[in-house]
Amino acid sequence: MKTPRMVLAALVACAALTACGGQDGDDRTGTPSPSEGLPVTSAPSSGPAQPGDPTAVPPTAPPPTALPPTKRPPAGPSVPPGPGATTITGTVQAGVEPNCLLVEGYQLIGGPRDVLTVGARVTVTGQPKPDMMTTCQQGTPFVVESARRS
Repeated sequence: MKTPRMVLAALVACAALTACGGQDGDDRTGTPSPSEGLPVTSAPSSGPAQPGDPTAVPPTAPPPTALPPTKRPPAGPSVPPGPGATTITGTVQAGVEPNCLLVEGYQLIGGPRDVLTVGARVTVTGQPKPDMMTTCQQGTPFVVESARRS
């Protein structure tokens, strides 16, 4: 019973000493309070800042300019198919996960979403990527290069 009381007394004493630490009356080596402010060591100069001047304020960067809106390429076979391209024709079906679309067992990655809608009969050109990881839980990933309604 004596040990817990001694430990508690030691903790209280340490807490009290820690709270009072660094306060020696008028010794002002600690951090100034918000009302005290920082001491002024030199008057601000009206000329340009010199290199190495600790009071120099770095120039601010100009605000970024707005970029013009980008135009989307038209839907359809505007891009020639790449080497090893495959063409699939079928009806677009919804996958088990949101925003997942399937055609003939292939999960469609990319492509024009205005053409690739659930229930639409489409012809899709692209490349199967069986090693690609996706959040959809079905179908072989198929990167769409072009799509058109058929």
